[in-house]
Amino acid sequence: MQNLKVALIQTDLYWQDRAANLAMLEEKIWPLQAKVDLIILPEMFPTGFSMETEKLAEPMNFTTTKWLKQMAAQSNAVVTGSVIIKDGEEFFNRLLWVSPEGEVKHYDKRHLFRMANEDDYFSMGENNLVFEVKGWKILPQVCYDLRFPVWSRNNTDDEGNMDYDVAFYIASWPAARETAWDILLKARAVENLCYTIGVNRLGEDGNGIDYSGHSGAYDYKGNTLAYSEKEEELVVELDAESLLGYREKFPAWKDADQFYML
Repeated sequence: MQNLKVALIQTDLYWQDRAANLAMLEEKIWPLQAKVDLIILPEMFPTGFSMETEKLAEPMNFTTTKWLKQMAAQSNAVVTGSVIIKDGEEFFNRLLWVSPEGEVKHYDKRHLFRMANEDDYFSMGENNLVFEVKGWKILPQVCYDLRFPVWSRNNTDDEGNMDYDVAFYIASWPAARETAWDILLKARAVENLCYTIGVNRLGEDGNGIDYSGHSGAYDYKGNTLAYSEKEEELVVELDAESLLGYREKFPAWKDADQFYML
């Protein structure tokens, strides 16, 4: 593992305007070229957090997927964020993970936010996945997933190899619950002996919901590495030697309760 440089793009979004959002985000990504390994965008970055699936959904390998491929190739970094995707007859809040080589992987949001009726419009994801960059194992999660620690449990094998090294959460997390967001990001880092990253949006959406950002990155002790409440691109470097050294020095994972998801 080499050190990993990650960009967190915290921004307001144009309500249900894919063209405007992609143009705006392209301007934010362009200055990051050759400077980072991973670029993280907020939840539903092309449209904002909307339940208008019939109007806004697109199939895989269409406009936004092609745009992500272009951004990844130009920046020589993995670019990731979630999109409203229609797959067969179902709709998913789907996180797309696109490499500079054009490879596309995805994670479907598991926990659908019933308080906004997300579960009435989207299908639940079935699988937890781990992606890799520069030898780092990275767990992708989406917004409401943050409240459910069992889903992101960092298990180990008999030799102490952990499932992942970084967990990141992309979100449309309202300002009214920003304290929970801050606390839970740190908790996930400490309990899983990993780095955690949260990328939230700013502004007010078309439903009148306010978002205050609070995007940040935290180390395995819960220390803050980066944090913002304004529109900006945060860049953080994750130290591999420090993480592995701490896991060896403080092997709390040896005392973890073993269980398996059914």
